Amino acid sequence: MSRSAFLALARQGHRVPIAADLVLRRHRDAEEILLDGERLGAVIAEAAAEFSSPLAFPLMDLKLEKARLVSLLGVATEEADTFHLEQLPDDATIARFEGALPVNPPPSRVAANLGAIRFIAQRTALVPIAMCIGPFSLTTKLLNDPITPVYLAGEGATAADEPEVALLETALRLARAVVLQSVTELLDAGATAVFLADPAANKVYFSPKQMAAGGTAFECCALAPNRTIAELIERRNADFLFHCCGELTDAMLDGFCSLRPALLSLGSSRRLWEDALRIPDDIVLYGNLPSKQFYSDSVMPADKVDEMAADLARRMKSTGHAFILGTECDTLHVDGCADTIRAKVARLLRTGLSGE
Repeated sequence: MSRSAFLALARQGHRVPIAADLVLRRHRDAEEILLDGERLGAVIAEAAAEFSSPLAFPLMDLKLEKARLVSLLGVATEEADTFHLEQLPDDATIARFEGALPVNPPPSRVAANLGAIRFIAQRTALVPIAMCIGPFSLTTKLLNDPITPVYLAGEGATAADEPEVALLETALRLARAVVLQSVTELLDAGATAVFLADPAANKVYFSPKQMAAGGTAFECCALAPNRTIAELIERRNADFLFHCCGELTDAMLDGFCSLRPALLSLGSSRRLWEDALRIPDDIVLYGNLPSKQFYSDSVMPADKVDEMAADLARRMKSTGHAFILGTECDTLHVDGCADTIRAKVARLLRTGLSGE
C-alpha cells in the first residue's frame, strides 16, 4: 500500500468501518481467538471480506501497550488497568526497563496481534494494517492526574520546577519507548500501514488558550513523540495512519496534518467538510459517523444512520477532498445489541450510493 493507493480508494468512493470486533464476537470462542495469531488473522480477513474492503483493519485495543509497560516495571497483570506512577522511578529502574523492552518476549495478546499481521501479510492479498496507541494517550493512562502536569508544562514549568512535570516527562519517555518497540515489531511482522490512535491528544488535556499564547505542551507532549513514530514508519516504507476522536481545535488539527499521515481519522465532533479546507490534498480524510451510538435505536435510529451517511458523502464529494466514509472509532460488540449494530454498519456501507 502507499499514499497513492489510499487516495485511489478514496476516489473510488470506498467505504469501510473499523469493526473487526463485531466479526470476532460472532465466534463463541472469541477470547481464545485473541490469543491465537493465525485464527485472529483469519477473523480480520473475514471482516475485510464482509465489508468488501482490501484494508485489513485489526481490533483497536489500546490497553495492550500499558499492560506490557507496567509488566516490565514489575506490576502484576491483573493490576495493569488501575496502575499509575505515583513517584518518579529512579535511574536504575528506568535503565532496567529500557534494557528489558527489546529483549523480553511480547505478552501473549501482543504476540497474537503480531501473528495476525503475519497471517494477513503472508496468506492474503489484503493490506496488513497494524494498530497501536499513541505515546501521549499511553502517558495519560500512566498518571493519576495527567491534566495538571500538562497544564503546568504549558505554563512553562520544567521538571526541575515541578515534581509533577518530572513525572509527566518520565511517563512520556516510557510510553514513547513502548510504542516505538511495538511499532517496530508490527512492521517486522509485515504491516504495511500503522494506524496510530492518540485520542487523548485533545483540548481536554491541552489548553487552547495556552496554545494560542504560544505554549508548547501540545508540540512537546503530543506532536513530537508522534513525529518520531511517523518517521520510523516512513523509513520502513510503510504508511502512517493517524486517529484522534477527541475534541480538537483547528490548531490541533493543523498539528496532526504536520505529521503527514496518509489517512487522518477524526471523531464525530468534527465537520469533515469544513476540515477538508484546512487539510493537504494528499491526506485522505476518514470517518466519522458516530458508531459509539449504534447500539441504541433511541439515540441513533437506523434512518438517522442513512441520513448522516448520505449527507456526509454528499458534503465531502462537494469539497473534492479525498475521503473514505467510515466510523468515528472502533465499532464494538455490545451484548444484546449485536444485530442492531451490524444492521447500522450495513446501512453505512450502502446508503446513498446511487445518489452521490
